Amino acid sequence: MMQENYTLLCDFYELTMANGYFVLGRKDEIAYFDVFFRTIPDGGGFAIFAGLDQLVQYVHNLHFTEEDIRFLRTKNMFGEDFLDYLRNFHFTGDIWAMKEGTPIFPGEPIITVRAPIIEAQLVETFVLLTMNLQSLIATKANRIVRAAEGRAVAEFGSRRAQGAQGAILGARAAYIGGCGSTACTISDREYHIPTTGTMAHSWVQMFSDEYAAFNAYCKLYPENATLLVDTYNVLESGVPNAIRAFQENGIEHCAIRIDSGDIAYLSKKARKMLDEAGLTQCKIVASNSLDEFIIRDLIAQGAKIDAFGVGERLITAKSDPVFGCVYKLAAVEDELGNIVPRIKISENNEKITNPSYKKVYRIIDNETGQPIADYLTLADEEIDESQPLELFDPISTWKRKTVTNYTARPLHEPVFVAGECVYDTPAIDDIKKYCLSEVDALWDEVKRFENPHRYYVDLSPDLWDMKQRMLKHEGQF
Repeated sequence: MMQENYTLLCDFYELTMANGYFVLGRKDEIAYFDVFFRTIPDGGGFAIFAGLDQLVQYVHNLHFTEEDIRFLRTKNMFGEDFLDYLRNFHFTGDIWAMKEGTPIFPGEPIITVRAPIIEAQLVETFVLLTMNLQSLIATKANRIVRAAEGRAVAEFGSRRAQGAQGAILGARAAYIGGCGSTACTISDREYHIPTTGTMAHSWVQMFSDEYAAFNAYCKLYPENATLLVDTYNVLESGVPNAIRAFQENGIEHCAIRIDSGDIAYLSKKARKMLDEAGLTQCKIVASNSLDEFIIRDLIAQGAKIDAFGVGERLITAKSDPVFGCVYKLAAVEDELGNIVPRIKISENNEKITNPSYKKVYRIIDNETGQPIADYLTLADEEIDESQPLELFDPISTWKRKTVTNYTARPLHEPVFVAGECVYDTPAIDDIKKYCLSEVDALWDEVKRFENPHRYYVDLSPDLWDMKQRMLKHEGQF
């Protein structure tokens, strides 16, 4: 499914620029692009990187078909020499990226692309769309999972997703972010994400009465009986009929789902009724337009809920649905292979880029094992861990911190080298485990939902000085 050719899934200006570089004889010039984002969704303290696997498949399959070329010819904008060049087009450059599941912060390059300018420019749209979608959903899912405080969370949002790929890849991202399962069956087939599901209200309505519907379902699925109890009246009929169906079919390991009403109140009453009937092992599942804040409030109110099904507010990241990753030129190479930095200058400070080809390190406190800051350096710089490292807040500039007894862990790994994929895709369960362990290592203050502590993304002195010189001379180095 994911091997479809998405080469023309690009902004049209990628092709007009490519034609321009070709006509001007600049197609072989090497450029470096950084992928980064500026603002954390929902005002959170960090985001989660997801979508790398789909980027790898896209780049590996990047080519123009004869059908593509015939279509481009109809635009009457491209010469035959350029169209002939596209017939043999494939990616020959380098890509470095952080691991999927890594907590990420504004301003740091999550992905860096080095390639001949046409190749580097052409991949922009797909790089951004796959990272923007999956990082957004993984970030939202992680917030919801943390709010659930160890209770299971299932992704229930396929029918509210923005399109088929939004549902399929959204389920993948939600699993990376910490969800335990999905209702999206095709995501189980493609990515081995556990699927889960109960019944719709229509199942109950199709029978002569509620008990008949429950009894039939228990007979069909005695090992996986979860009954939806709010079709008519949760406490007066739904829970009593569920208890009767469970008992008459000898089912002890079971669940009910509440999808409407005052879930905190109903779950407490339902729990008491189930326990009094001897069904102490019966779980209570809650759904109905949940998010991290509603889940947090339900738990604070003492709701007796064992698991949550979260749909539209997760799969669409409804409260803040744009991730905002950007793809910016950071450097070029001259005829001798020297790296020449480039910078984008703006009257909006947050839109000023960090120049040149860079490395990213996560500075880990050796005593606590927790990250202190992320540290950007020029690619040829080395960090001497035996020497103190001075960090400063690049926004306020006056807040400084000297760090000793630390480890500088590089975050970028090679993904493509000279056009060859050198990346072994981890199993999705391994990505998820890595993600959750990395989030667990963060300071609690960074993980607050409201007003989180701002995690430093610092620049090395050499990179800071380069940036200031280029700003002073309006981008000239």
